[in-house]
Amino acid sequence: MRIPLLVSGAVAALFASALPAHSGPSSIVDPPPDRIVIDIATVNGSGCPLGTAAIAVSDDNTAFTVTYSEYLAQVGGGASPTAARRNCQLNLLVHVPQGFTYAIASADYRGYASLERGASSTEKASYYFQGSPNTASRTHTFRGPYEDNWQTTDDTDWAQLVWAPCGVQRNFNINTELRVTAGTSNPSTTSYMTMDSTDGDISTVYHLAWKECPAG
Repeated sequence: MRIPLLVSGAVAALFASALPAHSGPSSIVDPPPDRIVIDIATVNGSGCPLGTAAIAVSDDNTAFTVTYSEYLAQVGGGASPTAARRNCQLNLLVHVPQGFTYAIASADYRGYASLERGASSTEKASYYFQGSPNTASRTHTFRGPYEDNWQTTDDTDWAQLVWAPCGVQRNFNINTELRVTAGTSNPSTTSYMTMDSTDGDISTVYHLAWKECPAG
């Protein structure tokens, strides 16, 4: 599935304090002038049924967004036990201009949460390149009472950026998860968390960093 792209952005790269940096690319550079194309190889998960996730790349090649329309986890009030956890794995084929490589340096997640007193929720994201034995993860927790938009940011130090291998196509995998726990809240009440704001104007943003690959 090939999807058009738009988003404003900053800089970025993969969250990998535990992952080794790839050697080879030269100094950090401005985004390449040529257009990035991102194909969704596969989309799997209860949080992103077919046709409910879309991707857009910024005009300046500094970021891309993922927008979800049915990403909702909830407990209580008669909700199914399986509704307490929702996840989505995106397998992305990123076509970058020749001679460049990229990393994901930070990601902004936004949504809405309504948590009763005693309830809690978590947003978790994991990232890895195809063929890598390591997975970098970040988890953020929210506790009730909570009734508001939420936002989290996963950052990686520049020295720890993990770059896509030069000259080799490796798909990039993003696995996100929302989980809501009733805790000591009244079971007749509903607590929930979405990966999008209620008006749909806020999306997940992944910021890109760029390097030139060595000649030859």
